Amino acid sequence: MTANAPCAHIRAITTVKQPKRRECEECVKIGASWVHLRTCQECGRTLCCDDSPNKHATKHARASGHPVIASAEPGERWLYCYPDDAFAEY
Repeated sequence: MTANAPCAHIRAITTVKQPKRRECEECVKIGASWVHLRTCQECGRTLCCDDSPNKHATKHARASGHPVIASAEPGERWLYCYPDDAFAEY
């Protein structure tokens, strides 16, 4: 992570959770497609991004209160905090 992480939620991440599978758990259940994937840093669920039709990662963050996601896309190394609208590369 960068030394100047922008918020307390991101600074609290000591180990970035990686996706167990490269698929949106909720889209698979309903037979929907997704664009990009994000992994919740609280519980490890991998869900679709806001460019995807169902926006499951954002819905999960709002419903659960889990603040930080990481990109689950190969080659991308960043975190995003919903409550603080903060971003950090790691």
